[in-house]
Amino acid sequence: MIKNYFKIAWRNLHKHRFFSLVNICGLAIGVAAFWIIALYVTDEWSYDRYNEKSDRIFRVAQHGKWDNGGFNLAITSVPYAPALKADYPEVEEAIRIDQEGGGKITYGDKRIDAGDISYADAAIFNVFTYHFLSGDPETALSKPNSIVLTKTLAEKIFGDATYAVDKTIYFDKNDAQTVTGVINDVPANSTFKFSALRSFNANLTGNWPAANLFTFVLLKNHDDYKKIEAKSGAFFNKYLKPYFAGVKYNMELQPLTSIHLHSKLDYEMGNSGNIAYMYVFSVVGLLILAIAIINYVNLTTARSSVRIKEIGIRKVIGSGKANLIMMFFAESILLATLATVAGMLVIQTAIPYFNHLSGKSLDIWYFGTGKSLLIFAAFAFIAGIISGIYPALFLSGFKTIPAMKGQLGNQSSTIIFRKGLVVFQFVITVVMIVGSCVIYQQLHYVLEKDLGFNKSQVLTFHISNKGARAKTEQIKAQLLQNPLIQSVAAAGNPIGNNDIGSMGFNIGTDGRNSPDTKLVESLIIDEDFIPAMQIKMVQGRNFIKGVSDTANHAILVNETLVKEYGWKNPLGKRVPTGVDHGVVLYSTIVGVTNDFNTYSLQHKISPMVLNLPYVPNDKDNLYVRLSKNNIPAAINYLQQVYAQFDPENKIDYHFLDQNFAAQYQSEQKQGNLLLIFTVIAIAIACLGLFGLVTFTAQQRVKEIGIRKVLGARVSHIVNMLAKELVLLVLVAAVIATPIAWFAISKWLQSFAYRVDIHWWIFLAAGIIAMLIAFITISIRSVKAALTNPVKSLKSE
Repeated sequence: MIKNYFKIAWRNLHKHRFFSLVNICGLAIGVAAFWIIALYVTDEWSYDRYNEKSDRIFRVAQHGKWDNGGFNLAITSVPYAPALKADYPEVEEAIRIDQEGGGKITYGDKRIDAGDISYADAAIFNVFTYHFLSGDPETALSKPNSIVLTKTLAEKIFGDATYAVDKTIYFDKNDAQTVTGVINDVPANSTFKFSALRSFNANLTGNWPAANLFTFVLLKNHDDYKKIEAKSGAFFNKYLKPYFAGVKYNMELQPLTSIHLHSKLDYEMGNSGNIAYMYVFSVVGLLILAIAIINYVNLTTARSSVRIKEIGIRKVIGSGKANLIMMFFAESILLATLATVAGMLVIQTAIPYFNHLSGKSLDIWYFGTGKSLLIFAAFAFIAGIISGIYPALFLSGFKTIPAMKGQLGNQSSTIIFRKGLVVFQFVITVVMIVGSCVIYQQLHYVLEKDLGFNKSQVLTFHISNKGARAKTEQIKAQLLQNPLIQSVAAAGNPIGNNDIGSMGFNIGTDGRNSPDTKLVESLIIDEDFIPAMQIKMVQGRNFIKGVSDTANHAILVNETLVKEYGWKNPLGKRVPTGVDHGVVLYSTIVGVTNDFNTYSLQHKISPMVLNLPYVPNDKDNLYVRLSKNNIPAAINYLQQVYAQFDPENKIDYHFLDQNFAAQYQSEQKQGNLLLIFTVIAIAIACLGLFGLVTFTAQQRVKEIGIRKVLGARVSHIVNMLAKELVLLVLVAAVIATPIAWFAISKWLQSFAYRVDIHWWIFLAAGIIAMLIAFITISIRSVKAALTNPVKSLKSE
């Protein structure tokens, strides 16, 4: 019986090839889009879950708030880990990670740059899961000057990773490190990525307020984190209160598996994902699939008049309602199966392009071949049932005698339902069009916004050689001899990378926090930084060479800091800014700069203090403004000059505008993906419209012929066929407007500086949707209108 149902289904699909093809194409594209989105979301969700103990691993974060400021830090200080392990029996292990372990590796005549190396405690391999190819995880980092390499880095250095253990490599010539192990490369879906791990120095010490590394704990039980967080007040009172008086402090234990998608703290380990995007893409995937299923339902119910007599005859010869329902289900399942197979071919073709856009390395068989095939089979069956349930119940419900006469009866409810589905399809497409437009506007805004300084033609690079840092002034002087170099400056950090340091400002006279203390951004600069970056002085002066600004602890502050303190004339103010061996240090404000962004525009401009370098080692980043005339020649000259001071290290430079643009890389990828899925949703919806108008034209072929004989023009015929459907798209645009406004407003809230949402965007999105729908409908309508009326009137 079932075999017979599928034979009949195949004959019907083959008989009505055009409509079958429309349904299969739409559903295949929907299946492909849904599967690719599912792969993407699953991969993002899988971050750090490869760790065998992932459910018991937590990162320690700090939150503090007081009247004039606060902090939300992903980093802690050196004493944190040992104190947590000593004070809390719930803590099985506590480790520290410092990502500042990179540099230039020397082995024989090889020189390899490796910036992604971290320091870690020896117990890291008891917490995180890494597969050792050689070496002992229990002792690999137990001794000072030990290093564990990933397989890729080991092969770069030694050619063959099996020869790496017990070899000695060097950082900066004289920093010898013994290779004690080689592990497989860190999985791509890891928050903490590195190419090697180094042991900490034996005399590692640090002050409680100096947060500069990450602390992870392995708990004995998952729920123990609640007990530890509940005791954070006691922990604060015991260790931190002397340094943070008046601060409302909270210690948070973040589950390892939630960091990638949920954490948005300062000083994160790297670029993270966004759980909001996962929800958005999950919904988009389901909606695209829904649009494809709606096409099938609409076309099947619209074509009920064609099959009405077939249903009547089947009922006369003994088919019951259950038999007819099974027949229609067989048809929808067969069509869904064919569409799924076609969708798999689309996935295989499209996924390399998707990987390029998203930065992923996904594969159609991500879940394993057998499991994936099982999912596809189940998907085809479920999609077939869902798409076929309404047509099956609707078509099998016709009464026998009216069906034999070709009478459909009262179809008003069915027509309303079908129109509702068309409206729903285009509500989705209009919302996605608005979303794509606003995302593009916002990204264009953040890339082009005036940041308070001129980032054009400025490159920056890190000076890793300490000897070269001591000769920064000589490097600058020699570079400025070339007219292609417009200006040169030194600073302690590269701006635009979201890793500017911070300091306590206006501390108490006893060296501790006071109610007026603020946690402010702190940037070390030399006297040439302000003019080189074309930052404006609002009040006072810049640092001056030859003037004892360093000895007098002169500082510059930005407008935001002045406004937050309500100072009318900050010049000359002496402010306590630090403690040195128990002595409170005072700084004198000599100038106020205009506000300028050092982070991405997702962050508001914070109060900032600009300090001069205390020692030459502080000047470890060089900023060079190049002439527009010949940038390649200027870079070549820069490399030649720098090689005279540091012949072993090549310049690894980055342009400032690229630094800032990289902060929006995630948003750009998400925006591009949403645009692609928007196009797919529009294409599937229009495919359904094309099928509907084709069927309508076929049903009204004689009417069209008669109208043409009576003098109707092509435009009248097109208007007759298109008017109702275009009106439905207009209704969809009206319904979509508040939905789109709400969704895009929520997304924009993640930016401190954002574009306004203008009314014309919604109007434009509605017009675009109607225009696309009209063009789609017109293509088929014009063809019907141009048909010879003689042929139309002869048709049966």
